[in-house]
This record gives sequence, C-alpha cells and structure tokens, in this order.
Amino acid sequence: MIFHTKTVLQAIPQSVTVVAATKYFNPMEMKELFETGITHFGENRVEALLEKQPQLVDLPITWHYIGTLQTKKAKKIINQIDYLHSLDNLSLALEIEKRRETVLPCFIQVNISDEPNKHGLNVDEVIPFIQSLHGFTKIKVIGLMGMAELTKDESIIHHEFQKLETLQQAIKDTLQLQITELSIGMSNDYLIALEHHASYLRLGSILFDKEVA
Repeated sequence: MIFHTKTVLQAIPQSVTVVAATKYFNPMEMKELFETGITHFGENRVEALLEKQPQLVDLPITWHYIGTLQTKKAKKIINQIDYLHSLDNLSLALEIEKRRETVLPCFIQVNISDEPNKHGLNVDEVIPFIQSLHGFTKIKVIGLMGMAELTKDESIIHHEFQKLETLQQAIKDTLQLQITELSIGMSNDYLIALEHHASYLRLGSILFDKEVA
C-alpha cells in the first residue's frame, strides 16, 4: 500500500507539525505511514489508542489525543499521551492534575464555529477557564484548538480561524501568557489554516489517500 504524503507535505512548512489522524487505520498501515516520515499520530477514541499503542511500541511515536476525552475515561490514557488537544472543562483538568505523572502539554478546545453539536468552550469562556487553571502543576496550556465549519465558503473558515488568532492575542494582553500554538486545519481546510499561522495540523483523509501498489 502506498501513501501519498509527499505532495501534501511539500505544501507545509517544516516548522508546522503534522499530526496524522489515524481513526480509520490499523497498526500495520500506521507503520507504513511512519516510514514516510510522519511521527506524530492522533487518536480520538480511548479504546483505539489503547489497542494500537502496544502494537507500535517499537516506534518512537509522539501520541496526541485529539478527540473529546470524558473525565471518567481519562485515567486510562492520561499517562499514555504526549499532547491533549481537547481540554475544555474543569472536571477533566482536575482529573489530569490528579493522575498525570508528568506535565502534559494541552490545547484549550474552542468552539469557533458556534455549532451546538461541537465540543469546546465559547470564545468568551477561554480566558476565565485558563485563569481557573492557575496553580495546576500537571497542565501546561500551550495553545488553542478549533475546528472550522465544514463548508466550501472559505470566507467563513477564514473568519473562524481568525477568532483563535484574536483570542491568542487577547490572552497575551490580558494574562501576560504566551499561548503560542494553534491546532487548526484538517484535510479540507489546512491550506487556509496555514494562512492563520497554524502550528499543528490534524490531517486524516488527505494524508491517507492510498492505493494498492
């Protein structure tokens, strides 16, 4: 099986981290992908991560959890991941603080599309939430994560990604915190995300365009 990653990667600056969203791919396919140079893998289900990790233990993979993490399931994986992209509530933060053995780099998930079916904090809730994490020793907020509306109207996507850039500056001005990273951009909108200074891209289908050799 051949993964067509070179064309995609050529359009992405080396300073940007590509996180392969591996929801629909098995460990054998993930090993093949690793050989193309992708070393950051993102899972969005606890059970899938726990199933795949032991089969890939021989590879120096950086593991990202990119889905919604229920507080009751956090203990199962919180020491198995290197990054969390979906911190958006205090109960999860408290569970991380209780169970995490080392400092966990976290992205605050923000509902930039204002869609009721999407998780994440509203924009105006983010600064108070970050303030509520003061004194937590196992959580390091490194950035913001958001998912734009699934639409062909690029002006909407630009507007929603701009919300995070504006929020990033507001956090700096209000809290004197440098929240430097932006986890934005998926297969359908990653080129727009790059225009808005994305530093982490969560790529799935476009990265896994595959054909049988």
